[in-house]
Amino acid sequence: MNALKVIIYFSIFRYPLKKEEIYSFSSAKIIQDIECELNELESKKIIFRYGEFYSDIDDESLVDRRLKGNKMAKNIMPKALKRAKLIMSFPFIESVSISGALSKNYYDNDGDIDFFIITKPKYLWLARTLLIAYKKLFLFNSRKYFCVNYFISSDRLEIAEKNTFTATELKTLIPVYGKRTFYKFLKCNVWANVIYPNKNVNDIYLLDTLRKPIWSKIVEFMFSNGLGRKIDLYFKKITLNKWKSKFKHLKKSDFEIAMKSTNDVSKHHPKDFQSKVICRLNERCDSTNKAYNLNLVLENA
Repeated sequence: MNALKVIIYFSIFRYPLKKEEIYSFSSAKIIQDIECELNELESKKIIFRYGEFYSDIDDESLVDRRLKGNKMAKNIMPKALKRAKLIMSFPFIESVSISGALSKNYYDNDGDIDFFIITKPKYLWLARTLLIAYKKLFLFNSRKYFCVNYFISSDRLEIAEKNTFTATELKTLIPVYGKRTFYKFLKCNVWANVIYPNKNVNDIYLLDTLRKPIWSKIVEFMFSNGLGRKIDLYFKKITLNKWKSKFKHLKKSDFEIAMKSTNDVSKHHPKDFQSKVICRLNERCDSTNKAYNLNLVLENA
């Protein structure tokens, strides 16, 4: 059931898929296998087709929702690319990618522009704090077009959580700057190719690097030393303490995933979206298995 599980996953986000998209997120050897499965699933009314789109939800309005979201994504992309350029201009930043819904070609009025950022080793928290300070001072703390919620260090590029959710997020990243660092990141996460062997990263916008402005070079020069390292660890400490106080409702195990805070990783996902999506996927697969006597494999978070 290569096609069905892909359809169910994206239905969690109310996002119907085209045949080619289903194939790209499957492990099928050839697209003809997906075509055969889609025909069988449709004949049994396990899935529904509206034009070129497939979903396991019998609601044609989802197609209109998707198309509007695709159009808005196209319109907002220039702003996202400008924001990526701004982020890349900051000290200690090695690579910037667009993530979240926009990286999947969807955007709506309630959406944010999310970024996945790779920093120089030992300066992740210093880099993050500078970006957050900019957001607070110049963007009035608005995250709508400047959601910097996931940082990793370039010497620890492997993603620890390996599941359908993280593979989907990784494979749909739209890298914008830092070609060498980003390709190194992909090589450190080849496990995602096992989950999605047919999906290629969209690197159409990817540039090698960006010439840092003078102020950024000065900051890097001033803090590329023991003092900068101490400041980095200090920012980590105060940020982590603040999060532990603010998000007491999260269980320790959930906090360690959603708000992961090490010297090499900073995640700010207080809604614990990863766990919720995996849980919802398993619920949908389980109910589908029972309804149609299938054997869709459940996921680990």
